[in-house]
Amino acid sequence: MLGGQLRRMREQAGISRADAGWQIRASESKVSRMELGRVGFKERDVSDLLELYGQADEQERFRLTELARAANNPGWWSRYGDVMPSWFTNYVGLEVAATLIRTYEVMFVPGLLQTEEYARAVVQLGRSYQPQEEVTQRVSLRVNRQQILTRANPARLWVVIDESVLHRPVGGADVLRGQLEHLIKWAQQPNITLQIMPFSSAGAAGAGGAFSILRFPDGDLPDIVYIEHAASALYLDKLEEVDEYAAIMEGLTIAAAPVSATEGLLQQAMARLD
Repeated sequence: MLGGQLRRMREQAGISRADAGWQIRASESKVSRMELGRVGFKERDVSDLLELYGQADEQERFRLTELARAANNPGWWSRYGDVMPSWFTNYVGLEVAATLIRTYEVMFVPGLLQTEEYARAVVQLGRSYQPQEEVTQRVSLRVNRQQILTRANPARLWVVIDESVLHRPVGGADVLRGQLEHLIKWAQQPNITLQIMPFSSAGAAGAGGAFSILRFPDGDLPDIVYIEHAASALYLDKLEEVDEYAAIMEGLTIAAAPVSATEGLLQQAMARLD
């Protein structure tokens, strides 16, 4: 990814983000966002940075400039711009690029594993005023995001779900039953690991609410922790912050029921619906 390559070149050249920002007539913050892939790339800025970093190889300069041009082309998710806030647009782009996503969820089945019916029920919770067309668009976005799990080189997904999620009748008993059956099928996929945090477990100290950790290929980007709120989200990329959440996730996977128990717990939850 272009941002990660620019970051590596800057660090190898011993240049600070502030100095890089001066070179492109921008702030240190903008350079940070460029390196994290959170803003678009101006070809002029990339060219100026390559000059500052001492990149003299014309072929490499051309390749990186082409990457900048390609990075500005909108992804498939751009067509949902009317119903997707900007802070979530950034996440979907990162999600598409990720090779490993680790998620802890305490309220709902994670969006990447939701059925269309369950997704519709979640989208409509507390939002009965939404136009039907908007609901349909939001559901379509959530379902289309799942293509990262079935593409040629699928992302790996490791999910820990609190057991309460299996009992929360989102959309009613039939919708929940269909969702639980869906989870059983997902859990059988080689790139998906699903664990349940049972009521009998205290979980991991400091886990708090839901969060995700995204990892990217070839070290182009640092791991990013994503924490979503009702009307915004946090993106954490400082090493100490990421390490703290990675330790929490490790604790959650240890405290949760083993993977071998997942299908049984899902079956038990389904049986209680009968």
